[in-house]
Amino acid sequence: MSTRIVRPRATLRKEPRQARSRATVEAVIEAGARILSEQGWAGFTTNKVAETAGVSIGSLYQYFPDKVSLVGAIRRRHLDDSLTAVRLAGAGDIPLKDFVAGLVDNLIAAHTLHPGLQRVLLDEAPGMDEFWEQNARIEADYMACFTDIAAAYRVRRGGVDDETMGVIISDTIDGVIHNAARRGRLEDVEIRNELVRIIRLYLAEG
Repeated sequence: MSTRIVRPRATLRKEPRQARSRATVEAVIEAGARILSEQGWAGFTTNKVAETAGVSIGSLYQYFPDKVSLVGAIRRRHLDDSLTAVRLAGAGDIPLKDFVAGLVDNLIAAHTLHPGLQRVLLDEAPGMDEFWEQNARIEADYMACFTDIAAAYRVRRGGVDDETMGVIISDTIDGVIHNAARRGRLEDVEIRNELVRIIRLYLAEG
């Protein structure tokens, strides 16, 4: 295992201040996510991204100095989308049965927009080292949500602590959804229903 320490760098060359600039950045990130999802890292070029986004290559380079920085922004948005999906499920506000169904549906939806993206980000695209700090912050928030879910819904108070239970729930959901995305089965209703059943049973009996 590498122990190399990499200094994190900013994803953007400069921050967009005006609405038009923010729209340009969002268009570039969306186009990049689509190309990564459909063509993989081998087909990912800044020229393709600029053309798909409908912006000049110069406009792209105003904000993203290279492909790796753009992948960092795409990865961050994907993590943000997953975090938002968990928060929108409304832990603690609705019954367990409805909550778990909503949680799983939200996370599947977050991965369905660009179904090939997760595989490319995990298996092909570089950038994890360069942006480890920002990814770690989002990951910490994500895991804190699952700790809160365990605290809100677990039926039995003995056994493992809420944090450990949250890790198991998160890893189970992520593992099933990520592998379903790899296999082209994100919209498989049976997989969705079985995942919901597993999480409900774990919270009720774990």
